[in-house]
Amino acid sequence: MGDINPKAFPCARSELSVAILDLISQACNYKQLKKGANEATKCLNRDIAEFIVMAADTEPLEVLLHLPLVCEDKNVPYVFVPSKQALGRASGVSRPVIAVAVLRKEGSQLTSQILRIKLEIEKLLY
Repeated sequence: MGDINPKAFPCARSELSVAILDLISQACNYKQLKKGANEATKCLNRDIAEFIVMAADTEPLEVLLHLPLVCEDKNVPYVFVPSKQALGRASGVSRPVIAVAVLRKEGSQLTSQILRIKLEIEKLLY
């Protein structure tokens, strides 16, 4: 793994990354996922995002550095994972994905997992 941009904070450790990517692939199956920085931004603005996951190896990283600012405004946790390739695979596409939003959904089977991951992400932020 190459050098991770210091601006990509907080970056998930390997076991948390695996848990996050696993949750993303499940969220994709339950249609609780929006892929891409623009879609993630829209979800934040509509207040339907549970949390945001971004790829730390995005080039240039600045294309998604507006997301942490919006997340902080909206009080939505966010985290970086090391690889956009892995984020793309977890999102069910063959292309690299630089950001995803996991969506809020009433009565979802993923609610408990989403809450657990949100707590882990919040621990990284503080």
